[in-house]
Amino acid sequence: MSRPILEVIALTADDARAAQAGGADRLELVTDMAADGLTPSRETFAGIRAAVGLPLRVMLRASDGFAAGDDAALEALCAQAGLLRAEGADEFVLGFLNEAGGPDLDAIGALTEVIEGCRWTFHRAIDRAADRDGLREQLAALPGLDTYLTAGSPHGVDDGLPVLRAEAAREVTAEPGRGPRIMVGGGLRLDHVPELAAAGVTAFHIGGAARPQGWSGPADAAVVRTWRDVLDG
Repeated sequence: MSRPILEVIALTADDARAAQAGGADRLELVTDMAADGLTPSRETFAGIRAAVGLPLRVMLRASDGFAAGDDAALEALCAQAGLLRAEGADEFVLGFLNEAGGPDLDAIGALTEVIEGCRWTFHRAIDRAADRDGLREQLAALPGLDTYLTAGSPHGVDDGLPVLRAEAAREVTAEPGRGPRIMVGGGLRLDHVPELAAAGVTAFHIGGAARPQGWSGPADAAVVRTWRDVLDG
């Protein structure tokens, strides 16, 4: 069995180097964590790409919340995605809901057209969906979608553990390679890992947990290494 995936949020090249040194498998690139992570600039992506050899998943999100915004906002985000794609980005993170709490298929479709051929994560908008199973059914046919980043609840992993255990159990019994995997993140702590791993979770995502000083400080290689060691058992 392959080792669990550890994804770490990176805002800067220093974050990226620390995460790589600590044993991260992949980075999620964002800016402005006060808004829970927005699209980084093309220059930030290029700097991080030059700094590390890890796979990079780039956030496509223009504002706080899970609405795509009006036509002009979506057009601008698609343009940003195109610039990042031209810079060499080939993995992304996105996810939008409509007013009814379902997936905003128009916005998602517009962005996935721009990033055609790339793998991508549907982020924690799933935790705010009116019907998470229904959302997954509606997105099932979209090319490139291979991961759902989820805490199982809008309130974080503590509250979402029952949902995460149930969804992991379904993944364990599914045919290998069929359908996106869940990656657990959003209030994830080290003490959650044994229970989640035992349930079958194979992918984990950390941001603030990699930073002893919180979001005001950089990621710490030693902290990331602790996570890597726990995940590797």
